[in-house]
Amino acid sequence: MSLKEFAKSGHLPTLITSFLYFDVSFMVWMVNAAMAPFISQALHLSPMQKGFMLSVPVFAGAFLRIPLGLVAEIIGRKSAALLGMAITIMGMLYGFFFADSFTSVLILGALLGVAGASFSVALPLGSGWFPPKYQGLAMGIVGAGNSGTILAGFFAPSLANVYGWNHVYLFFAAPVLIVMALILFLAKEPPNGSEHKTIFSPMKVLLEKDIWVFNLFYYITFGGFIGFASFVPTFIADQYGVDKVSAGEFMVLMGFAASILRIFGGGIADRIGGINVLTIIFSVLAFSSFAAGLMPSIKVMTILLFIMSAMMGSGNGSVFQLLPLRFPTTKSISTGVVGEFGALGGALIPMSMGYSLQTTGSYSFGFYFYGITVLIALLLLLFVRKKWTSSWVGKGGRALPLP
Repeated sequence: MSLKEFAKSGHLPTLITSFLYFDVSFMVWMVNAAMAPFISQALHLSPMQKGFMLSVPVFAGAFLRIPLGLVAEIIGRKSAALLGMAITIMGMLYGFFFADSFTSVLILGALLGVAGASFSVALPLGSGWFPPKYQGLAMGIVGAGNSGTILAGFFAPSLANVYGWNHVYLFFAAPVLIVMALILFLAKEPPNGSEHKTIFSPMKVLLEKDIWVFNLFYYITFGGFIGFASFVPTFIADQYGVDKVSAGEFMVLMGFAASILRIFGGGIADRIGGINVLTIIFSVLAFSSFAAGLMPSIKVMTILLFIMSAMMGSGNGSVFQLLPLRFPTTKSISTGVVGEFGALGGALIPMSMGYSLQTTGSYSFGFYFYGITVLIALLLLLFVRKKWTSSWVGKGGRALPLP
C-alpha cells in the first residue's frame, strides 16, 4: 500500500478536518481531567467525589454517542458535526461563567459529554469516503484525534496555574470555533452518509450478538484509555506526591502513546488482521494492569502506563478495522453504539479507582478490576475467532477481497 494510493482513494480534506474535529473535541472532553487537581483542591473534594467528577464527562459522552449517531444518520454527518461543536462552545461558556461548585462542575461535565460524543460522527465522516481495504487506516487517522488528550494535559494545567481554572474553558473554546469553520468550508458529506432516514431502523444493530462483543472489546481499548487518562493526573498527584502541573503531563504521555499507536494499530490490522492484533494487545494489557496494581515506583509505573496506553491506542485502531467490515451498511450507528458502550465502561474506571482508595487505602483494586475484564475479553475473542473468520472476515481478521 502506498500513501499516495490511499490519499487518492478518498476525500483527504474531509479526513483531515474530521481528525481535527475529533482532536479538539477530545481536548475539551478531557479538560476537567487535566485540571482535576486544581478543581479538587479548590472545591475540597473527597476521593470518591474526585472519581465521580471525572466519571460524569465520560459517562455523558458515552450516553450521547448513540443519539448523536442517530442524528448523523438523519441529517448527515457533516451537519451533525457542526451541531455538536456549537453545543460544545456553549458548554465552554458555561464553564467560564458558572462553574464554581461541585454541582456546577458536574453539570459542566454533562455538557462536555457532547464533545465526547463526537466520536460517533467524526470517524464515519472521515472514513466514509474510503474503500473497505483502507478502513483500518482511515479510522485510525481520525481516531488519532484522541491526541486531544495531549493538548488538554499540556495546556490546561499550565493555563489554570496562571489564570485560574475557570479561564481555561474560554481559552479552549477558540480552537473549537476554528475547526468548526474548517468543517463548514472543507468537509464533504460521504456518498454513503445518509444510510437511514428513520429513527428506529438503525437501532436494529443492537439486536446483533456481535455488536455486544465489540462493545466489550472497545471498553478494554478505548474505555480503558479514557478512564485511566482522565484519572491519571489525580492518581499521580495523590499516589506519588507530584505537583499539579507535572501530574497533568502524565496525561500527555498517555495521549501521545495512544494517538500514535492508534494509526499504527489500524494500519497493521489492515495487513495482518484485527483479530490477530487484538489477541496480542489483550495479552499485554492483562499483564501490565496487574503489574500496575502492585503500586511500583513512579519510574516503573510511568513505563507501565505508557505500555498500557500504547496497547489501548493500537487496540482502538484494530477494533475499528473490524467493525465496518462486520456492519458495512450501518457505519454511523454501529460506531455510535460501540463508542457509547466502550466509553460507558471507561466511566467505571475513575469511580473504581476512587472507591478503591477510599475503602482500602490503595489504588490497587482499580487496576485489578480492569485486568480481570481484559482476561474475559481475551477468552471471548478466542471463542468467536473461528466463527468470524468463516463468515464475514478473512484469516486473522483481514478484509475479504471485493467480488
